[in-house]
Amino acid sequence: MTDIKDVLEQRAGTHGDFVEVSWFAQSLKKEMRAYEGYDDLTSWQCEALDMIASKIARILAGNADEPDHWLDIEGYARLARERINTDG
Repeated sequence: MTDIKDVLEQRAGTHGDFVEVSWFAQSLKKEMRAYEGYDDLTSWQCEALDMIASKIARILAGNADEPDHWLDIEGYARLARERINTDG
């Protein structure tokens, strides 16, 4: 079983410092929520944007060359697009 300390140290290398990432992600989310159109979004659209903002923060504070960050953004955008296509 992997020690959580080892996991956290490894993730700090790819994801960046937790406090820095948190500050940046929350700043992005605050700005998104301040936009008047935000209230018109569905819960899943809001969540997709929140997750994308978190991944952007990881890219900027951590390792920008980590492919999983970019894949995660692509994944959340795709989930939203597929939902839009399904809902018509």
